[in-house]
Amino acid sequence: MSSSSNTTAPVASIEVKDVDFNYGKSTSLKDINLTIHRNEVTAFIGPSGCGKSTLLRCFNRMNDFIPGARVVRGGIWIEGVEIHSPDVDGVELRRKIGMVFQKSNPFPRSIYENVAYGPRILGEKRKDVLDAVVEKSLRGAALWDEVKDRLNESAFGLSGGQQQRLCIARTTAVDPSIILMDEPCSALDPIATAKVEELILALKENYTIVIVTHNMQQATRVSDRTAFFYLGELVEYDFTQKMFSTPSQVKTEEYISGRFG
Repeated sequence: MSSSSNTTAPVASIEVKDVDFNYGKSTSLKDINLTIHRNEVTAFIGPSGCGKSTLLRCFNRMNDFIPGARVVRGGIWIEGVEIHSPDVDGVELRRKIGMVFQKSNPFPRSIYENVAYGPRILGEKRKDVLDAVVEKSLRGAALWDEVKDRLNESAFGLSGGQQQRLCIARTTAVDPSIILMDEPCSALDPIATAKVEELILALKENYTIVIVTHNMQQATRVSDRTAFFYLGELVEYDFTQKMFSTPSQVKTEEYISGRFG
């Protein structure tokens, strides 16, 4: 947790300060500064290649797996801890920060084992505890009633929308504090998308959520604040309602009105 001297401690979940990020010699993010608030949904919008998914993957250090990819200036603090400090373990960090991808990626296991996988890896062996975690996580993902009679069936038998909600349940089963979502609805039909959006709104009661989306209507429906990126720079960051009604930057207005991107 942040120290009491940090005035943002009660609300800040993620703080990004002066961040430049490179892939090799190519700069992907330039001078990024923003604070993401606890128990809010923050949307990242902008055209393809603008750096929004890169920043998202900075938060759980998934970019560590890409040769030559690195933060070259500035820092990222999560709950007061600079995540690139030598004493921060990337594996531990990723347990605390869940990730839901664009395409649902259930494991080739049963529905039950998909959700129990994380707690098992963390050493939980008691069946009653695992049963309780699976039920709680599936209920939290608004999926329990649909799957409670088929927990031992393959996760691949679920619909695309159900698989995505299963992946969200799998993410919450290890009790993260932050959930990152990289275009979680882009492969879903409108009905499945609506269910995931309802879920996002419910989940923010217990989690800080950051969502990358190309769908600006989705950003207005689910997010409290929105960050607009363009060519690796943060153009504007504000309350979603204000940004979409009275953006302060011309470039933001041009993008949300469909004049480019």
